[in-house]
Amino acid sequence: MASTTVSGIEAGQRMLNGPQTTGREYRNLSTPTHGITTDVNVAVPMRDGIDLLADVHRPDGPAAEGARFPALIAASPYPRQIQDLGAPAGFIEAGATDFWVPRGYGHVIANVRGTGGSGGTFEFFDAQERRDMYDLVEWVAAQPWCDGNVGMIGISYFAMTQLEAAVERPPHLKAIFPVAVTADLYEAASHHGLFSSSFVTPFLSMLGLTAGRSDAFWRSRPLGLARWVLNTKPLHHKFATMNGEAAVTMMRGLLKLPHDPHPWDDLWLDTAVRHPTRDAWWDERNLLPLLENVDIPVYLGCDWENVPLHLPSTFAAFAALTNSPAVRVGMLGQYGLTWPWESLHMEALAWYDHWLKGRDTGILDGPAIRYVLPGADGWRTAESWPPVGELRALALRADGTLDTDEGDSGAEDFMTLGTGLGRAGPSTIDPPSSLTWTSQPLAEPLDVVGDIELRLLASATAADTAWIVTLSDVAPDGNAEAITAGWLRASLREVDEAASRPGAPVLPCRNPIAVPVGEDVEYRIPLVSNARRFAAGHRVQLTITSDDQNPNTPAIMNFRHASVGTSSINTVRSSSRLLLPVLA
Repeated sequence: MASTTVSGIEAGQRMLNGPQTTGREYRNLSTPTHGITTDVNVAVPMRDGIDLLADVHRPDGPAAEGARFPALIAASPYPRQIQDLGAPAGFIEAGATDFWVPRGYGHVIANVRGTGGSGGTFEFFDAQERRDMYDLVEWVAAQPWCDGNVGMIGISYFAMTQLEAAVERPPHLKAIFPVAVTADLYEAASHHGLFSSSFVTPFLSMLGLTAGRSDAFWRSRPLGLARWVLNTKPLHHKFATMNGEAAVTMMRGLLKLPHDPHPWDDLWLDTAVRHPTRDAWWDERNLLPLLENVDIPVYLGCDWENVPLHLPSTFAAFAALTNSPAVRVGMLGQYGLTWPWESLHMEALAWYDHWLKGRDTGILDGPAIRYVLPGADGWRTAESWPPVGELRALALRADGTLDTDEGDSGAEDFMTLGTGLGRAGPSTIDPPSSLTWTSQPLAEPLDVVGDIELRLLASATAADTAWIVTLSDVAPDGNAEAITAGWLRASLREVDEAASRPGAPVLPCRNPIAVPVGEDVEYRIPLVSNARRFAAGHRVQLTITSDDQNPNTPAIMNFRHASVGTSSINTVRSSSRLLLPVLA
């Protein structure tokens, strides 16, 4: 099959959605001079005898005759056949083939084992998948159209397979671009001991549904018609402002549709039931300890809104890539990553033209980290993370305000209830189900950038409970926008104090320790690292609850958690402190 479509940011091209650079000026970038030829359902042999299936898109036309090209691999459990569908769906994330191939790159879109017709069984980010990525890279490098220089592309799971390949160190993998990555599956599936049920459950069901569809279904005439409609200019442009909450809502709609229980329901039992705390199963799916093996350039990035899924890994991976010769980070604002994924393609082109084609593009110019500061204009830069600033401690006052002065010491109560209590409804004497503390209106802008932490002094009337914390920006009209969040199962509260700076990622202990009922306990609850300018006149707000299943409780991207199940009166002391990293 052949195609002559070209996407990009210039007149006459199919216009890409989303921000395309992080503000640098680039030079010597590849231009579109090739057509596209595609080979579908290509078998890629693995070392254990099974085959992965891939669609291979490569440059065509007179300028491509006799030439060899670098290749970009996009690998995931999502249907490879519809990565050009144009749908605003959370699995259209391999990047734009009609951008890469005309500019002289092969674009190989592959299904990991057990999905999309690939052999074997899907095991969700395990060691076998890492070995497969090594074999896939080396197979692509050996193809007659490839010049032996291989990179990888795609966000989310496509980014995760990039790190999987990199830790295995295939000789022909020269650079990767894992934007919106998860390096530690436990971190994404269980937020410090709280199961991320509203994402993991529909996600595995969605994989089961899509994996069970045939190749003929994905390449059918109705989907071809949908492709034409979805890529019409007016409709495609609207997808530039679709958010993550919409993607989760779509996946939840699939829960009632039937799918083969194996291995999808097996994996759900593993993540939700069989392995409730860190153990060997999760250790196999944690790449953070392996990232010191990565010796190729890595470009990381995410959008600040991706708090409950990929954002936590961005800076953890940045810190762990100690032996990479070049690490760059691009942090995006609202709608920085939407579906179909097309943002940052010019940035990635500058990256790969430099590392795979040897061009001086300017991608390494300036500080390593470039980030949007939501609420302010332009791009900010930093050489390391977090940027240099000061910690400002705000007390959770007994009168419900946040302030540097604690005032009179005191406490506030809230209640969380388990299920099956037989109540007809709440009583007027019930304590609230959450607590909120709000600052006075700010006299001047407040730039919060970096690692945020809540030092919580609290008691509970149960041997276990949950702490779910949301930081919000409240506008003068009262509208509250959730900025970031933190979570902790109380029985998994122990941390390595010597190794943990305020706000830094903290690994929960492996074995739960009962909460001493009725006694004050100090908890360190890291909120996901973030950036925000709170404008003058706005207020800083902190909300604490123990169950976010209530739709009125704030939940970023509408990600909610399975309840711990205990009934408890939780008491928060005014000596608790919110630690905010403030830029001068």
